[in-house]
Amino acid sequence: MSQSLPTARPQSPAHTPAARPLPLAAPPSRPAVLGRLILGAAASLAAATAGTLGPVAPDAYAAEAVSRAALPMPAPTVGPGDRLTVTVRDARGTADGTFELRCHPEGGSHPDARDACGRLDRKTTWGKDPFAPVGSGTVCTMQYGGPATAHVTGTWAGRRVDARFDRGNGCEIARWDALVPVLPDLRAQDA
Repeated sequence: MSQSLPTARPQSPAHTPAARPLPLAAPPSRPAVLGRLILGAAASLAAATAGTLGPVAPDAYAAEAVSRAALPMPAPTVGPGDRLTVTVRDARGTADGTFELRCHPEGGSHPDARDACGRLDRKTTWGKDPFAPVGSGTVCTMQYGGPATAHVTGTWAGRRVDARFDRGNGCEIARWDALVPVLPDLRAQDA
């Protein structure tokens, strides 16, 4: 007598384990969602306060911090180099006027070319524009620093510059003061 092996019966799709509907996960509770939202906002605020949300130089660039002033500069043979025209209005006294600022080597009609070039060298870092305007949506204090205005044009670090400055609120005052002595020091007049 021969025995036959039992054959597998095909199961209907409703009875196969893969075809069973999976139970739906319960949606997260409101306190859990709110907690994650608050934690994310706090982390973003902490990162912004620490300044880690800005552009960061790759490790190869960040490994060695050397200012442009410390680097040997070849004699300018291919172009005018760093050259700016600074026009100041309504700053009172001798600060008003149009001045030429040349750097590398320093020169021009700017009253303090050496210190102005040094200040720009220190403010020029990878990924940041020393002439950048105040970002849109920035919350600024409502203070008035006077009627002075400035317009800076030319070339700096291989880039064209066309920047306007005023002292109409706290952010613009801080932006102006960050470029002293490129722009005249008006802080004593603010007090």
